[in-house]
Amino acid sequence: MNNFLNELGLVIGIEQNTTSQLEKLLSGLGGFVGIGLCYFISTLYLDDTASLLIVASAGASAVLIFAVPHGALSQPWPVIGGHLISATVGVYCQQHIADTHVAAATAVGLAIFGMYHLRCLHPPGGATALFAVAGGSGVTALGYDYVVFPVLLNTLALVSCGVLFNALFQWRRYP
Repeated sequence: MNNFLNELGLVIGIEQNTTSQLEKLLSGLGGFVGIGLCYFISTLYLDDTASLLIVASAGASAVLIFAVPHGALSQPWPVIGGHLISATVGVYCQQHIADTHVAAATAVGLAIFGMYHLRCLHPPGGATALFAVAGGSGVTALGYDYVVFPVLLNTLALVSCGVLFNALFQWRRYP
């Protein structure tokens, strides 16, 4: 039975995690600091509900920056470029496609296409594009300001936090 469970785990993608407890703690602490900063920035421009939701895509970026700082999708250009292109595409779709469902799907699809072509593929960017369309009146009222306030500020804060935080530990180089 144990052999079956091990085989099943391999088939469905459960890997043996060899990450040290210290590394896990540092990753969590970095995410805490980074998202705290992003949430603070977002509350300057959005109400509490919208702030929490916009920070959701930043939360996914924080996992990449602090838990996988050496990963290709975690690097500054994919994080910043991915969120910016996705936010821009999302706002465009929200303003020019009347049906919200079609606008949301189009925003995510075009964001992926744009990120690929600009060499800044960052999966959380999909959520940034989607939120530009479906984030509610507080977000849609921002229009293209959404790209700068809070998306650009959040991504710059998160990447800067990642650079500074990871620099404290010799084995965690970011970028």
